Amino acid sequence: MKVETIIDPRTLARGVLAGERRALARAITLIESTRPDHRATAEAMLEQLLPHTGASVRIGISGVPGVGKSTFIEAFGLHVIGGGHRVAVLAVDPSSPRSGGSILGDKTRMEELSRDERAFIRPSPSGGTLGGVARRTREALLACEAAGFDVIIVETVGVGQSETAVADMVDMFLLLLVPGGGDELQGIKKGIVEIADAIIVNKADGDLANAAKRAARDYQNALHLLRPASRHWSVPVLSCSAVNSLGIADVWETVGRYRQVMGEAGELAARREAQAQSWMWNEIAENLMLRFRSHPAIGTLLAEVEVKLASGQATPTAAAQTLLNTFLNRGDGNT
Repeated sequence: MKVETIIDPRTLARGVLAGERRALARAITLIESTRPDHRATAEAMLEQLLPHTGASVRIGISGVPGVGKSTFIEAFGLHVIGGGHRVAVLAVDPSSPRSGGSILGDKTRMEELSRDERAFIRPSPSGGTLGGVARRTREALLACEAAGFDVIIVETVGVGQSETAVADMVDMFLLLLVPGGGDELQGIKKGIVEIADAIIVNKADGDLANAAKRAARDYQNALHLLRPASRHWSVPVLSCSAVNSLGIADVWETVGRYRQVMGEAGELAARREAQAQSWMWNEIAENLMLRFRSHPAIGTLLAEVEVKLASGQATPTAAAQTLLNTFLNRGDGNT
């Protein structure tokens, strides 16, 4: 019989603060656990880490599959490390429908970066979470900050789902695009462009070099049709070749310029404050839903209500009210 080791949150927090990679990996595993006892331990550990967080550059990166996100992140990460920084990558992979684990395995796609002691790469399964962001990515981000990583990159699945989840936890959101034939703007969703703080056309090399330049001009012209998210920042469109590390320095310079402009305007601090409030309400909503679904009375009543709903004997509004009344123990509604 396997005996589980009792996790001491203070000891684990001390290991994270000391920059121990194994302790950080264990901390994130604990954070991602759904077991109630692990959640309680994770919360106690995060209380120890919280005073040592908040000083990093938080960057979100998204783009459709095939745009070269991992190649870009590796080139970008190596460039940033060369400037004296420590980089953590929280790469959210599509989840396996059978095991629930990560499919792509970002460490195998960022081999050079993963071998550098100044980098930390953590693939996490998205678990079907909207926007491809694991539910506990925010807390993992805090753990990485406490461990001394001053540049945090959150990579999303980029499969067309809402990307606002990652924008709600980072300082700057980068959208990677790839040059193609014909109408460069075709298939690009307006919503994701509107939340981007910078657009980067990747694969600007070889036969695609000229196409990338045209695409960048097209995207820049299209941005004039959208209302800017901030009066202090005009979204730039850059081109780069991640495979050749061309234009990567310009992207990092743009990140620095964005943080300076938005920091001086007070928008960076306001953004983090709004994110903290949004995080709190998300936690309330998710915990209420978990408690609702696990309520014994709901489990008994749900099948009956669904039958009535399917047969047209009850409206969705009435069915929901019945379940809510039962959950709240009011008992004043009937389907």
